[in-house]
Amino acid sequence: MAKEKGMNLPAPLLVVVLILFSILTGVSVFHHGLIGIFTEAFRNTATMQVFFDLFIALFLVMVWMWHDAKSSDRLFWPWAVLTLAIGSFGPLLYLLSGKRR
Repeated sequence: MAKEKGMNLPAPLLVVVLILFSILTGVSVFHHGLIGIFTEAFRNTATMQVFFDLFIALFLVMVWMWHDAKSSDRLFWPWAVLTLAIGSFGPLLYLLSGKRR
């Protein structure tokens, strides 16, 4: 039997990561505002490096999502838009909403 492709992360782990990341995001937005988060990201070269590292990583994740969505007959574009709009929440929700393998 052929090995299945794709990620098979446990849903409880994804939920915990999503909850903790949501709390961190909420606290960050509360303290700095939505625009303030981006202002901080471009404050110096160290924070810019982290921002662009995240950008590159999310681009690679979107490439994986595109291939995975295509192979599992799922729509890709809603998840791509979500990822571009709110970052890592898109891939986390994509993984949570997929069929459990």
